[in-house]
Amino acid sequence: MLSAAQKEQYQRDGYIVIPDFQSPEKIAALRARAAQIVDEFDPAVASGIFTTKDQEKKADEYFLRSDNAIRCFFEEEAFGPDGQLRQAKALSINKIGHAMHDLDPVFRAFSADPRLEELARELGLAEPQVWQSMYIFKQPGIGGEVRWHQDATYFDTDPISVTTFWFALEDATLDNGCLWAEPGGHRTPLRERFVRNGDDIKVEKLDDTPWPNDSTAAPLECKAGALVCFHGLLPHYSAPNRSPVSRHAYTLHVTDGQTRYSPRNWIQRDASFPVRGFV
Repeated sequence: MLSAAQKEQYQRDGYIVIPDFQSPEKIAALRARAAQIVDEFDPAVASGIFTTKDQEKKADEYFLRSDNAIRCFFEEEAFGPDGQLRQAKALSINKIGHAMHDLDPVFRAFSADPRLEELARELGLAEPQVWQSMYIFKQPGIGGEVRWHQDATYFDTDPISVTTFWFALEDATLDNGCLWAEPGGHRTPLRERFVRNGDDIKVEKLDDTPWPNDSTAAPLECKAGALVCFHGLLPHYSAPNRSPVSRHAYTLHVTDGQTRYSPRNWIQRDASFPVRGFV
């Protein structure tokens, strides 16, 4: 799947961008299914707002019960002072999470790709296990910032193995909030650990290494169909989307089953709902 140059770049930078990985037809099917899920979502029954800020305070039951379910989350700026949506529901959802790859046939078909299994092994995952899926809308005008973080914060293994597969379903540009990453930043320490004990959540501070800034970070602009793969220790973020154009993406978080998956990670599986690989 990968050339020698791509493998070298991944080892050096902690990420690679693979253009034209997914077909327009498969992207269209995933987008149509996401739109259908949002259309059928009734905010009056239950809803939440997704944020990466003050997570200990803002993690609620709706979020925690989404670990092995399919739930919609609103953008932080979706509601006005009167508590009503500022715009249509379809333009107000931040993301869908977190188990579509196992529970929804369309998302499962997209995720169960033998090429991803091969790619994961080439990136060092001897036994790929897919723990989480997210459909991210990055809505026009109100798409929220995702602060600097490392995905290993949420998927701790010993040794660290989590790898992110990020599919661009629309063009990701500087204007609409593309990913930014610190080349080589996967060689920096894990700064935080997001841990769960029942319904109690806390963020453990592990290291004071500062987060990158614009002088050391690189934008990962890419076209629809591209796949971005990056190491779990790679610092990355995305800016708010103030443009009139959305930036849809689909992400999978994958660990190596030959590493020890922490029992304090927020997503757990048991024999009744076992974690699976790509195939």
